[in-house]
Amino acid sequence: MISLEEAQSRLIALATPLPMEDVPLLEAVGRWAAASVTAKRTQPVRDMSAMDGYAVSSRDGTGPWTLVGESAAGKAFAGTLGLLQTVRIFTGAVTPSGADSVIIQEDVDSDGDQISVPPEFRIAPGQHIRKSGSDFNHGDLLISAGERINAARIALAAMGGYGSLPVRRRVRVALISTGDELVEPGAPTREDQIPSSNALMLAAMLGRDAVDILHQGIVPDALEALRAALRSTQADIIVTIGGASVGDHDLVRPALLAEGAEIDFWKVAMRPGKPLMAGTLGDTLVLGLPGNPVSAYVTALLFLKPVVAAMGGAAEPLLRREHAILDGGLPPTGPRIDHVRARRNAGRVTPVGQNDSAALLALAGSDALIIRPPNSLAGKSGDAVEIYIVS
Repeated sequence: MISLEEAQSRLIALATPLPMEDVPLLEAVGRWAAASVTAKRTQPVRDMSAMDGYAVSSRDGTGPWTLVGESAAGKAFAGTLGLLQTVRIFTGAVTPSGADSVIIQEDVDSDGDQISVPPEFRIAPGQHIRKSGSDFNHGDLLISAGERINAARIALAAMGGYGSLPVRRRVRVALISTGDELVEPGAPTREDQIPSSNALMLAAMLGRDAVDILHQGIVPDALEALRAALRSTQADIIVTIGGASVGDHDLVRPALLAEGAEIDFWKVAMRPGKPLMAGTLGDTLVLGLPGNPVSAYVTALLFLKPVVAAMGGAAEPLLRREHAILDGGLPPTGPRIDHVRARRNAGRVTPVGQNDSAALLALAGSDALIIRPPNSLAGKSGDAVEIYIVS
């Protein structure tokens, strides 16, 4: 067995970033920037009002001012303010020349075209004004290569002058479920059968990533059937689910080797998920996940999602660790890194108490995995722990 960290490093090394393409903004959501994006314009281009009110010059003291016009968003006042002159101004409107401050409308007294404030009122230069370039200037870096394109970055790119973004092609992920015991979800099951749930779980896990899922269905525990499924699958990543261990019916590894695959590693010192396999079949990356649902979930979280991100061009593909305080006790660990299902609450994390790798109810009730390094001492309430946040 190799360590989790070594296995992740070796898997990411197998992932070649996919070709670049330029796509409309909404099609870029969930992908990673394939190149750095710099601003094509300054925002705001001119000083703009942050409030509804009156644009004045702070040099005029406390006025009073004569109202000479209006500046609204998209309809700027064309002139220049003279001594003791003001314009009605609205949020997002360009501040007229000659003005350096905005008095909000609630603070003024209006009498026809005469605007005044109390003598003790203070007017500071720049108040309630968004200065030109206060958000960003032409040429500023907006999005770094490898950053995830989310809703805020879509808005940022649009404001920066872009209608499309450079990203990597979507990753094609094929899911092959193996096992004579599996039936399609919703179908009747005999006592020796179970519904096939893992492929749906993994597809849902990848649903917010830049992937195209190819559902290859259920393949029985037969060497030739597995070989045929592997030969017929065209994808960037082939994910087999189940059949990766050492039993008489675990035929994924023999099938891969018979098809000419190169196995980079098999078996990782982690719990759950030890019988994990990774390699290549021609230009296709192959990831063999365990069949127990919790094992499949954890290995997909720590290996499948990161390798998808790496192929998609992510600068930081691995899941980030967070810190929390343990509520409850944990037994000592053995030579493998352990991932314990848990619930978070206000910075604290409580183990759910069910560690069977087939127990889906406990997994569905968890929103974190407590990371237990190899050979850890027993954990107790109040200990600082590292976690993965899951959803």
